[in-house]
Amino acid sequence: MEEEALEFATRAHGEQQRKFTSEPYIEHPKRVAEMVRSVSHTTEMICAAYLHDVVEDTAVKIEEIEQKFGKKVADLVQELTDEFMKENYPQLNRRARKDKEVERQATISKEAKTIKLADVIDNTPDIVKNDPGFGRKYIREMEKLSRVLVGGDKELFDRARREVAEGKRALGVK
Repeated sequence: MEEEALEFATRAHGEQQRKFTSEPYIEHPKRVAEMVRSVSHTTEMICAAYLHDVVEDTAVKIEEIEQKFGKKVADLVQELTDEFMKENYPQLNRRARKDKEVERQATISKEAKTIKLADVIDNTPDIVKNDPGFGRKYIREMEKLSRVLVGGDKELFDRARREVAEGKRALGVK
């Protein structure tokens, strides 16, 4: 099932590229899945790690994930998909949306928190290095988010908190 999830995510992301490196986008979910694989995990968690951005960033719907990979994987992907997006809440500014997202993610499952921690670990250094202007805003958001991901894997929690602290130092954010 893990290989099927990787193949599905690869097809779904298609020609998408990472913003700063121009590498195929699928390399990010692959790194996230490998981080999750390095700690206590389930097959469903690995599948969700591969699929964690497909509903948010492609035309794939959560129902398709459930049909192909089952309810548990779909539930994890749903937990990892931002609900408070600009399209859904145009009346809220970015800070308000991100604060609501932090509140929501404080309540997600420990499995989803583990995957989200791996996502933070993979994204943070790239953004800090390549877009310091946006990075200052992003690093504050990740500081709030990483605090509420307690309950996810302890090793990844500590590592995510270190990445955020290093990003703050690199950007001179207090």
